[in-house]
Amino acid sequence: MPESDVEIVVDDPTAPSSDSPAVTTVRTAEVVVYLLLLALALVLGYDNWRSGAGWAKEGPQSGYLPFYLCVILAGAALWGLGIAFITRAEEARTFVTRDQLRRVMQVFVPTFLFCLAMQWLGLYVASFLLIAGFMRLIGRIAWWKSLLTSFLFAFAMFATFDLAFDVIMPKGPIEALFGR
Repeated sequence: MPESDVEIVVDDPTAPSSDSPAVTTVRTAEVVVYLLLLALALVLGYDNWRSGAGWAKEGPQSGYLPFYLCVILAGAALWGLGIAFITRAEEARTFVTRDQLRRVMQVFVPTFLFCLAMQWLGLYVASFLLIAGFMRLIGRIAWWKSLLTSFLFAFAMFATFDLAFDVIMPKGPIEALFGR
């Protein structure tokens, strides 16, 4: 296949600017993640130890393997923390800039709200709202296309899960409409 000298470059007009200020450094992000993993390992390790992490006469107790996995996770987190504090970076590398974090939050916040809303509105209504919102607000697609696509997707999910496979999904207020 012949090599072409032509390079196709696609610019994203909404891409974060390169001069956006840093929110945090890589080292800070690593330390926070190691501390969260260590806390998780300690909490889960304690719970598994409480439920039985020893060896009974009939074999290992229910918390035996999970407890030792927590010990390994805690050891790895401590190792990472040690490395993070021992090594000194010549220059603080940026983990995320303000513009990048804004773009991540544009996806994270609606998705988090979707998870909360699904408890009361059900899967189908919450999915309809999430998809319509994403298409309109982030994709800047016309309202009628956003609403139509959202409705068709929610209906396809309902037809697949509830009608075809009879899978119990959280339906929220829609369940009362169908008399179930």
